[in-house]
Amino acid sequence: MLRSMYAGVSGMKGFQTKLDVIGNNIANVSTVGFKKGRVTFQDMMSQTTSNAQGPIDNSRGGINAQQVGTGSILGTIDNVHTQGHRETTDIPLDLQLQGDGMFVVQREGEGEDAHYTRAGNFGLDDDGYIVNADGYYLRDTNLERIEIPSDAKSFSIGTDGKVTYVKEGADEAEESNVFIAVQLFSNPGGLEKVGNSLYQDTPNAGKDDEVSTPDSDGAASIVSGALEMSNVDLSQEFTEMITAQRGFQANTRIITTSDEILQELVNLKR
Repeated sequence: MLRSMYAGVSGMKGFQTKLDVIGNNIANVSTVGFKKGRVTFQDMMSQTTSNAQGPIDNSRGGINAQQVGTGSILGTIDNVHTQGHRETTDIPLDLQLQGDGMFVVQREGEGEDAHYTRAGNFGLDDDGYIVNADGYYLRDTNLERIEIPSDAKSFSIGTDGKVTYVKEGADEAEESNVFIAVQLFSNPGGLEKVGNSLYQDTPNAGKDDEVSTPDSDGAASIVSGALEMSNVDLSQEFTEMITAQRGFQANTRIITTSDEILQELVNLKR
């Protein structure tokens, strides 16, 4: 009888975690570059009450094992890196990655690690460098900071990540040799979220040895004047939320029913 109670407890814990992940997905439905989470479960070790047996001299057929499960455990919490929908803003430094890869951002200073993001809402600091909302510098293919000259009256960024600008008094646009870097990962789901829409590398992410130029070698192209929004589908999240809620309620019912049966056993003494 206790097995059913512990199985119910394991189910409640699992569905609570699933609701936590769903809640975080819904909270970030409008977060630029956000990638939703997904929870999967696995069954726990089963208790074998009778082992399987093979046929015996054609006088008796084989017998399957008899096993009683002991509940469920959390299998994975995945980050789902599907493409988010596009939101057009017409702001030059709003950059969307269309395809695979991530922007490389990094603070200046010795020992500062690079971080990666799909959030392309960039701006300029007082020195003319392209930065994100937290002041991390956007990096080029040489992993240097990207500067827009102070005497540039306009600039643009191509699908290949090349920065072009028109200086004051000039009639024609001047192309720089600066390309925005895109870092590719063979397993982006292996990246670790560190907050502020940033990721950090892990041993399981499969980071390419070198950064790539946009729109080449399988790397994403860049769409200037647009943002990649969250890939959260509200209809799917609400459906998953209902399923998790009912699953949680069903597991509480298992505990209640098991408790009632135990109470009946106690009452046999009367």
